[in-house]
Amino acid sequence: MILFRKFRVLILMVFLVACTMHIMIDLLPKLEKRATGPGAGNSGCSCSHRPSEEPESWGKQRARAGAESGWPNKHTLRILQDFSNEPSSNLTSLSLEKVTGAADRAEGPQRREQRPAQAGDGQKHFVQEPGAGRRAPAPGSSRLSALFQHPLYKTELPALTEDDTLFNVNTDIRFNPKAAENQDWHSEGNEEEYTPTGEPSADAYPNWLKFHIGINRYELYSRHNPVIDSLLKDLVSQRITSVAMKSGGTQLKLIMTFQNYGQALFKPMKQTREQETPPDFFYFSDFERHNAEIAAFHLDRILDFRRVPPVAGRLVNMTKEIRDVTRDKKLWRTFFISPANNICFYGECSYYCSTEHALCGKPDQIEGSLAAFLPDLALAKRKTWRNPWRRSYHKRKKAEWEVDPDYCEEVKQTPPYDSGTRLLDIMDMTIFDFLMGNMDRHHYETFEKFGNETFIIHLDNGRGFGKHSHDEISILVPLNQCCRVKKSTHLRLQLLAKEEHKLSALMEESLLGDRLSPVLIQPHLEALDRRLRLVLQVLSDCIEREGYDSVVEDDLAPGAAHTAHSRR
Repeated sequence: MILFRKFRVLILMVFLVACTMHIMIDLLPKLEKRATGPGAGNSGCSCSHRPSEEPESWGKQRARAGAESGWPNKHTLRILQDFSNEPSSNLTSLSLEKVTGAADRAEGPQRREQRPAQAGDGQKHFVQEPGAGRRAPAPGSSRLSALFQHPLYKTELPALTEDDTLFNVNTDIRFNPKAAENQDWHSEGNEEEYTPTGEPSADAYPNWLKFHIGINRYELYSRHNPVIDSLLKDLVSQRITSVAMKSGGTQLKLIMTFQNYGQALFKPMKQTREQETPPDFFYFSDFERHNAEIAAFHLDRILDFRRVPPVAGRLVNMTKEIRDVTRDKKLWRTFFISPANNICFYGECSYYCSTEHALCGKPDQIEGSLAAFLPDLALAKRKTWRNPWRRSYHKRKKAEWEVDPDYCEEVKQTPPYDSGTRLLDIMDMTIFDFLMGNMDRHHYETFEKFGNETFIIHLDNGRGFGKHSHDEISILVPLNQCCRVKKSTHLRLQLLAKEEHKLSALMEESLLGDRLSPVLIQPHLEALDRRLRLVLQVLSDCIEREGYDSVVEDDLAPGAAHTAHSRR
């Protein structure tokens, strides 16, 4: 009997201990959450530490990121990419860690709408509300739609062969998301598509890969390719998983990797829309503007060149989407909190990377442009060419073309400008740069696979749209000296000078679709119309002096694409 009572007491004690342990286990997470919740430390920005506290150590940052991550340690999905104008800059892309870091979900629309306005600021805010000032065109009144229905925007390309496409897709090799052991490798909200054999179809590829596959000898992307609009949306909405500084270049640029393994080049906002380049600045020390990169993509598409990689504007949270996900210690160490309690950083570069030129958010939001990467150099080599009309990049010296009026005759006798359409493509690039006011075109690139019979890639346009009050006529010197232009380019310029297809109105409508609209202020739009008239006047003078057939090269005739020969 005594043993039975002792046994009952023992069972009761074990039961009480077990109940106590369960209660403690249930309560501990709630107590920890309360201790680290919003009430524990509330500052004026969505930072992970208070301004008065020291930031977490590098090891703690990485440990915390790794603990929160649901991503695998390595993947076989991402094809390395690069956006560069120097082959050496590809090292940054190749050396990025394959381990994708964890990042908090990008702020939703409600969070962005709740950002406090900056009171007492009479000037335009440094960071605008996305889409502020947008005016959607009335139904049926779209100038862009009418322009793209014009016969000049419906010309057919020659039939593409295997030699004309950058990548020959092997349908036997499947692009399998299971390789990364993750189900949201593609754009969020899309369901995986499978062929009858159970393999993922090409339609399920991420948009950046579809963009790469579509590149050919004649264009970066086709006129009405829906992938481009989808890719622009991805640049704005995809979660950023890692950030690193891009090597090379004079100003700070960041390489951002997304959850679908795509990459883009981020150029942060350095000037407000209203600021012009100071008159005493040399072209080689000018700021690189994020809105110029965005506007250049839209202008290139309206001119029907389609030689600028897709670019979109994005409002980035500097804390969650840059500092907390970067593995670049040099970048991470440059973050600080300004006296105004704003998050700032400056990185490392040749120009404007110092505390005095720091990039600051409001309080930690900053605008920037995101340019989709081109395929990596290891997969699609690009050749870098020195621009024949390159400037001296010197304070006192002048380039040869600035002092020799017959310089173009020498260029015409030099390969690859002595045959094919390369010289005509240089004229296209000249017109493109003049419309933007871009004086910084020292080199250009082509895809090596296509040899000399291919288009010029219009990369690095950040120094455009710096001055709306001044037209830099020296940019038009190549056109003045050579007096050569494609017929398709000449006809489109004439079309865009008409009231019903006014270039400024088309640009305004096109830029309304960007998240950072308005991208350009009205004086810059008006400058486009004024500069277009100047280009047409130069061509008119050339035709009057040398004759229409000597100036205008007919590239619209059947079989004329990339078969024209430069006249000497």
